[in-house]
Amino acid sequence: MRLTGLSLSSSTRRRGLAALAAVAAALTCGHALAQEAWPSRPVTIVVPYPAGGSNDVFARAVGRRLSEALGQPVLIDNKPGAGGTLGTGIVAKAPADGYTLVAVSSSFVTNAAVQPRLPFDPVKSFAPVAMMAQGPFVVAVRADLPVKTPAELVALAKQRPGKLNYASSGPGSTNQFATELLKSSAGVFITHIPYRGMAPATTDLMGGNVDVLIASGPSLQPALRSGKARAVGVTSAKPSAVAPELVPMAQAIPGYSFSIWWGMLAPAGTPAAVVQRLNTEINKIVESQEMKAFLLREGAEPAGLTPAQFAAQIQREIPYWQKVAKDAGISTE
Repeated sequence: MRLTGLSLSSSTRRRGLAALAAVAAALTCGHALAQEAWPSRPVTIVVPYPAGGSNDVFARAVGRRLSEALGQPVLIDNKPGAGGTLGTGIVAKAPADGYTLVAVSSSFVTNAAVQPRLPFDPVKSFAPVAMMAQGPFVVAVRADLPVKTPAELVALAKQRPGKLNYASSGPGSTNQFATELLKSSAGVFITHIPYRGMAPATTDLMGGNVDVLIASGPSLQPALRSGKARAVGVTSAKPSAVAPELVPMAQAIPGYSFSIWWGMLAPAGTPAAVVQRLNTEINKIVESQEMKAFLLREGAEPAGLTPAQFAAQIQREIPYWQKVAKDAGISTE
């Protein structure tokens, strides 16, 4: 009888173990299926600036096509405030599940360079997803300034130290960084006149109240088309398809280079597979002929970086711009 009891107990134990193994397999399979199901609901792209700016324009253009690629709605949520840090901070604290992204630009790293008390860590709080695009700024001067080339602008600035001035869209703006870098690289002094936004800066360039304005091509188009301002070069190290008729400022200022970029970040801890899927889809989108044409009209070209390359660029640029800010005295306070 005892032998029979032992036999039954062993058989029962084997059946129990088999059942547990089946449950574990089912749970593992279910977990894998749950991962494979991403995205199973809408994805939100937070734009930390008002509607109509370049971050918003690029996020909406990419978002529409990303929705088609993912088979889920991609929603744009404008969260302006605090120079872009409000909306960016919201995403830093969002669940790291791939359903919340933030559209940023070069101001993400320049802000980090001049704002030590940000409500997030610009490196540790995010998983870089994809750099959507990048492009040069255009260097423009008032129509009656007697310069037409980068070399002539540098020569005039050296002849008139402190007599020329330049406009920016505000203290700590990317165009202030681009101009201060140009000044230090060329060894010239040009007086800074900060404005509250690009529109008044452009208006005063057209009115002849400021001598120089470095900004994106689309921002400067009204002034250039009116004939009330003249483009003398681009800030990229090499000629750019964005403005192929313009020569790089580096021809007169060896080593000078400035490019603005736009990209997507996710909260830190977002699954690597989700980040890679987003990177792949966004790179496909911006490399399409339709999007290449759109980006060129907006003063940019596809970037095509991997998540690791994008992360490395962010980590490299923050200390670089911190040094530029320190040397030039750039501050938002």
